[in-house]
Amino acid sequence: MKQRLVVVGNGMAGARTVEEILARGGDFAITMFGDEPYGNYNRIMLSNLLAGVEDEAGIFLNDLSWYADNGITLHAGTRIERIDRFAKTVYTADGTPTPYDKLIIATGSSAWVPPIKGIRLPGRGYHQGVFVFRTLDDTRAMIRYAREHERAVVIGGGLLGLEAARGLQNHLDHVTLLHAASHLMNAQLNERAGKTLQRIVEQKLGIEVVVDATTTEILGRHAVTGVRLSDGRVIACDVVVVAAGIRPNSQVAADSGLVVERGIVVDDQMRVQDEDDIYAVGECAQHRGQVYGLVAPLWEQAKVLADHLTGADPDAAYHGSRVATKLKVAGVDVASMGLQLPEREDDELLEFAEPGKGVYSNVVIRDGRLVGATLVGDTRKAAFLMQAFDLGLPLPEERAELLFDLGGPPAEVSPAEMADDAQVCNCNGVSKGTICATVTAGCKTVGGVMDKTRAGKGCGTCRPLVQRIVGWATGGEVEEDPAASWYVPGVPMPKPELMAAIRRHELKSVSAVFATLVPGGTEDAKSKMGLASLLKMMWGDEYIDERDARFINDRVHANIQRDGTFSVVPQMKGGVTTPAQLRRIAEVAEKHDVPMVKLTGGQRIDLLGVPKEKLPQIWADLDMPSGYAYAKSFRTVKTCVGSDFCRFGVGDSTALGIALEERYQGIEGPGKMKLAVTGCPRNCAEAYVKDIGVVAIDGAKWEIYVGGAAGAHVRKGDLLATVSSAAEVVQLTGRFLQYYRENGNWLERTYAFVPRVGIDKIRAIVVDDAQAIAADLDAAMDAAIAAYRDPWRERTDPVTPGQFRTSLPLTVLPRVPVRA
Repeated sequence: MKQRLVVVGNGMAGARTVEEILARGGDFAITMFGDEPYGNYNRIMLSNLLAGVEDEAGIFLNDLSWYADNGITLHAGTRIERIDRFAKTVYTADGTPTPYDKLIIATGSSAWVPPIKGIRLPGRGYHQGVFVFRTLDDTRAMIRYAREHERAVVIGGGLLGLEAARGLQNHLDHVTLLHAASHLMNAQLNERAGKTLQRIVEQKLGIEVVVDATTTEILGRHAVTGVRLSDGRVIACDVVVVAAGIRPNSQVAADSGLVVERGIVVDDQMRVQDEDDIYAVGECAQHRGQVYGLVAPLWEQAKVLADHLTGADPDAAYHGSRVATKLKVAGVDVASMGLQLPEREDDELLEFAEPGKGVYSNVVIRDGRLVGATLVGDTRKAAFLMQAFDLGLPLPEERAELLFDLGGPPAEVSPAEMADDAQVCNCNGVSKGTICATVTAGCKTVGGVMDKTRAGKGCGTCRPLVQRIVGWATGGEVEEDPAASWYVPGVPMPKPELMAAIRRHELKSVSAVFATLVPGGTEDAKSKMGLASLLKMMWGDEYIDERDARFINDRVHANIQRDGTFSVVPQMKGGVTTPAQLRRIAEVAEKHDVPMVKLTGGQRIDLLGVPKEKLPQIWADLDMPSGYAYAKSFRTVKTCVGSDFCRFGVGDSTALGIALEERYQGIEGPGKMKLAVTGCPRNCAEAYVKDIGVVAIDGAKWEIYVGGAAGAHVRKGDLLATVSSAAEVVQLTGRFLQYYRENGNWLERTYAFVPRVGIDKIRAIVVDDAQAIAADLDAAMDAAIAAYRDPWRERTDPVTPGQFRTSLPLTVLPRVPVRA
């Protein structure tokens, strides 16, 4: 008769331990109990779910069928209230007994909620608008509530708080992060690293951060209206998320007479102290005085427990974990291991900081061995440092080589150099050996390996390494992942096939695409904006606009700023304006008390700091068209003064630039499109580095360049054609844009599209009509132009009642005078 194994806890540690037991051939009759009414899911991925970059199906590690397939009896949504150690029986809340021969406690941890006045209401639980961030149900509730509100406060500046703040930005206009300590992630980072992280979070992500901030009261009678800090400050908000830390769930063990200190005390075999048949694993377990909140130690514990319980290795022992982790925290690369700073006088410290670029690095060396390292913003050296930390590798004499490529260790350790047991994915505990074994078993696509092993399915920072290992393990014969060709991740079709299906079924809304083309009709949040852009390009004025398929910028036709206000950029065709237009802009800025008026790089004027509710009134007072400074669309045409005034000009760049902007204004695309026309090869309008750049040359001719860039990427455009008239420039510009619109991948800028397709092929199609589709491209562009509507006209007829709903008071930003 099989031994009865009962597992109390169906979270990541409990399910992983059962997986390890099954992998070792453990022959048990297994019964599992879990508080939540689901299978096992990856709690780390809840932040991606909150941010809208992952759906619920994508975070589950073991669905309900896995339990049935492995003969496991799962009691989901059932809490164990008592353990009778002497009768070897566990009892549920209603008194139902379940006997065991061996018991594993994997109850994990729960959110710690500080004793803040008003955070709970008698008989009602948490105050309306207050949430913790720990479970799938917590995340669902936050998403539902946040959609109808404006401003959030997140209490806690650790890993979980930062992830919650980043995720909430997808649903709310403004997020403030409060942290009681003096710097972010103080448990993992030293002060300089924490301050560097704060700078990135504030300046690049637009999250307001307040440190040394102790929350003393939640304000609001019926629902949250703000929080009060210990220094008396009040921060207005209508959502509060508490992410202040976690505490081991050890109460059932304590109530049942087991030894509990910070967690359930275990020995090196993960047995509970003084118990031969009871084990504890994961965040609820305390081993040699340590309780671990990261996943890597949990995987190590699960392996030892499984070895011991199944007899696969009776001498297996857990000696604690050297905590080293590489994560993407709220979109920022962070690696941390061992000591934050030196602890002894003879410890060596190497430290580098470049605050302006958001980079901080340090290493701590003791007796010639690496005992600590911290990397923020640039983690290229993390792979070598983590190996040196884990394995005690010899260090270079020139210590600077640990942080910089000066002929020392490479920035990335090659797969061939990695040991089989080297951990690749910290989030899911996947080693190089596991990845290679999966490839050997016949899986030779990167996506397939990730699905089977879960490597890269956590924070995502290890995905490039996973790709390299798969490539190495296959001998360079990686098979193409079918999903890599999909236009958007939620619809299993490449773009040409997707467009054909949309036309065949006459699908004119995003919801219709999901309902018709996706098995089960499952909607994917990450895919909606790409589908909306595609449908609008294909159907023009027949497209059915569903506003939940747009990001905030496209819902309100303005670019959101870090403080929750918006910028208003009216159209100035070719960068040309009039005294009357300038006067009107100045008067509107004064009338509405606009904090900043600034010239843009595209030769326009930007009104910054406009509250959302003021947008319609400002648009009306300006009485100018939208400049599309916020959309994945045709943006603007930059021009020089051309031949009328410039002594070097050989072509009227200004007139041509205006003609291009008038014709193609607001045209949607896979990515934004910036143009320029310059009147001579001196290139004052920087035409060579635009998506489309037009240059006047001698002989009354124009050169047309495509695929240029001068932002995060720098690329000189490729010469598409040399033509003899402005009319030809206008026609070829539209034809190229339409070809790009029909064939570019979602979010693929022209600087990637042109080299991917090849300029020779593009020239043959767009200029020479080699595929006999030029007339079709021209007609499709004509239809798109005919369907154009200025989005700022929605000021008189909002699409949804809350489109321009009044926001709560915003943070006051520094003011710049708009007129003397």
